[in-house]
Amino acid sequence: MFETIVALATPPLKSALAIIRLSGDDCFDIVSPMFNKDLREITEKTILYGAIVDGDEKIDQVVLLAYKGPRSFTGEDSVEIICHGSMLIVNQIISLAIKHGARLATHGEFSSRAFFHNKIDLIQAESINDVINATTQESKKLSLLSLDGEVTKMVTPIRSKIADILSLIEVNIDFPEYEDIEIANKEKVLEYVDLINDKINRLISNGQKAKIIKDGIRVAIVGKPNVGKSSLLNALIGEDKAIVTDIAGTTRDIVEGDINLKGVVLHLLDTAGIRDSKDFVESIGIDKAKESIKKAELVIVVLDASKTLDAEDDAILRITEDLNRIIVYNKSDKKIIQEVNGLFISALKKDISPLVDEIYRTLGLDDQAFKTPALNNARQIGLLERAKESLLIAKEDALNDLPIDLVAVSIRDAYEAILEILGEVNQIDISKEIFARFCVGK
Repeated sequence: MFETIVALATPPLKSALAIIRLSGDDCFDIVSPMFNKDLREITEKTILYGAIVDGDEKIDQVVLLAYKGPRSFTGEDSVEIICHGSMLIVNQIISLAIKHGARLATHGEFSSRAFFHNKIDLIQAESINDVINATTQESKKLSLLSLDGEVTKMVTPIRSKIADILSLIEVNIDFPEYEDIEIANKEKVLEYVDLINDKINRLISNGQKAKIIKDGIRVAIVGKPNVGKSSLLNALIGEDKAIVTDIAGTTRDIVEGDINLKGVVLHLLDTAGIRDSKDFVESIGIDKAKESIKKAELVIVVLDASKTLDAEDDAILRITEDLNRIIVYNKSDKKIIQEVNGLFISALKKDISPLVDEIYRTLGLDDQAFKTPALNNARQIGLLERAKESLLIAKEDALNDLPIDLVAVSIRDAYEAILEILGEVNQIDISKEIFARFCVGK
């Protein structure tokens, strides 16, 4: 039996309207005494207009939506009360519901119940939170594709294919005397593993792109003092957030700003100029800059196009050579001196379009990336990586002519990883952490 839960489903702010949500086995029994109409005979979705009352006291005129389980979001009897958006009224109605037997919902409990009643799978559950937290139109569209089940449709064939090879192996082990069954030999295992891993690799590639679209990416702007890093930050953001002067060492701390670059949020970090400095405060900023380089997912190295490279430039190029980086020559409106390959821009004149295009190319994003359903969070991609690795182990074991039942151990590990993506194993343990990140009322 699922006890009835209640929560505000809209932001806790003064507004024209608010929605209070209830769900649970006793939902209609709890709401009926506080509504001027009896809900206990409802057999299908019903919209009602009336008053919420506490005895003889009228609390508010409301519109009430009653859903008969299992034809509801949670799969249970559910009620949504649309009332006026005064928090005084909202709190009165919630308190009244609690008085009649409901309890306050925890974070994500409505979605959690939908999951446990098989109304949604775990991919869809996570996408609900992604839709709520979307910061761009592009990330919202990708999240809606997941919510609609498009991503699940890409994962379930992989689950089925792994199940096929596992079943074939089990049949061969349990019934070796039968001659009319397909043989699960090394060649058959390798065929299946290669086919499945090809599908998984595509999902991982698409997922990494989708994760960038959903979460954005940390970008560090680095270079020696006075090469135009702060001017570049200002040009990208479109406002004068960083102080720009001709005095070297002006930026002494990390200056941050976010931009929406054609659907991708860049978390920009303008760092202190990297050089040897005896100034104590500046030295702290330089140390922070070096730490930012390590944490950044993309590094923009800024060089002065009007000057030859010196030891400080060389040191920065060495520090960043193994990182995902873009080299730009700033001040291209002056005399150009090029010693390493890079792009030419003028941050002060806002001429940075070559850099914008290169960022997009470096991230591997194209128009298709914004339309392709994809697993797009660290948990999902991590499990895909685990499945891939397990299948590679199985392939190696098969190539080394290990017994087929031992090969099956790694294939089974891959199967469990795929099931975990969908939330079909260890449901309680998996979902507890996921739904805890949801807002109350969802």
